[in-house]
Amino acid sequence: AAIPGVAIPLLQDDCIDTTVDLDWIWDYINLSSDDRTRRMDLGALREDVDFWFSPATLDLTLGTVDGQTEKISRDWLMRAGKRWRPFLTASTFQALSEEPGSELPQDVRKAGIAVECFHKASLIHDDIEDNDSQRYGEKTLHEEYGIPVAMNVGDLLIGEGYRLLASCNVSAEQRSLMVQVAAEGQRRLCQGQGAELCWAQNPQPLSTKEVLDIFRRKTAPAFEVALQLGTIYSGVETYESVREVLSKYSEALGIAYQIRDDLSDLGESGDTDDIAGLRPSVLLGIAYEKAKGEDKDLLEKLWKREGEMAPKSVEVEALYRKLGAVERAEALLESYKEEAIRSLRALENASLKGLLRRVIGKIFSDTEIKGWCGEFEEKNLSGEKIVAKSLPKLEERLAATGS
Repeated sequence: AAIPGVAIPLLQDDCIDTTVDLDWIWDYINLSSDDRTRRMDLGALREDVDFWFSPATLDLTLGTVDGQTEKISRDWLMRAGKRWRPFLTASTFQALSEEPGSELPQDVRKAGIAVECFHKASLIHDDIEDNDSQRYGEKTLHEEYGIPVAMNVGDLLIGEGYRLLASCNVSAEQRSLMVQVAAEGQRRLCQGQGAELCWAQNPQPLSTKEVLDIFRRKTAPAFEVALQLGTIYSGVETYESVREVLSKYSEALGIAYQIRDDLSDLGESGDTDDIAGLRPSVLLGIAYEKAKGEDKDLLEKLWKREGEMAPKSVEVEALYRKLGAVERAEALLESYKEEAIRSLRALENASLKGLLRRVIGKIFSDTEIKGWCGEFEEKNLSGEKIVAKSLPKLEERLAATGS
């Protein structure tokens, strides 16, 4: 993984605010002569997947809209979203294909849209259960149409997902297995959501470990199903040979993804407000474990939803930073990303291994490396030994990439 620093493309030209092209770096770190996907354009594949959710393509795949309920469901499918789950289905199939980068079969598109149907249905139900009023910067579906209509649309999308999988032109064994893994994933997701809902009936402080366990049960199953469907379409034997690795990879990926979501919620421009929504958060878990005295009392009240005058988000976030919860969450994010990469060591298929490594970089590529030079200049001025302290971490990262 020794990439000459002079070859790293920079995105700014001054020192303090320099960021680097992380997609480029990840691609080169994970280059392997045995990886047939090394020249595959993941950016172009993402654009293809986004196109699946255009009106014309959805009509082609799902059929002509019949009635208001289907119209609402299609509109919801087309709303903003990162589409990582269908992207994982498509990219996994491509990695196992004889010609990576070739045009995707229509049935892979069906499987990818099915995964998104399941995901978007879960969002509708989650928003109702959490009493959220906004999603993607717009009204949630139940705010716009009412709870009965929204619940019904969510149920329809679940049915659409299974209908798409059942219509795939594969062997009976493959079709049965695709439906089975989708059902099992949905079951586990509901168990995770159920654990959170039952906690909300009598909220008590949760440890960081307990919060991460909710993430594991709520978020990881959807990633695992997406990966499994792509491999099953490639062949049952292939699926059986990589199933265990994909399970470990998706678990670490799902937890990392949810931690990143918690971090992205910080600040006034955050995606959502977990503090106002009083949802379990890894930041709240870490802060509670670190806090003492009045800080501990305040965070306990927040966990228990006690007090008429709840603290404002900005006050709680200031407390997070004071207690080092943000730094700890960022470290956890990195550790789970590395765990996802380490899980791939057991994979014998170089193409799948290389592509799934690159997927980590693609999913988390919006993380910026800022202040690097300034941070190290300050340490140099203080006389701190940097190289000796940095080497163990460097060795860990190199080991994580398999270099």
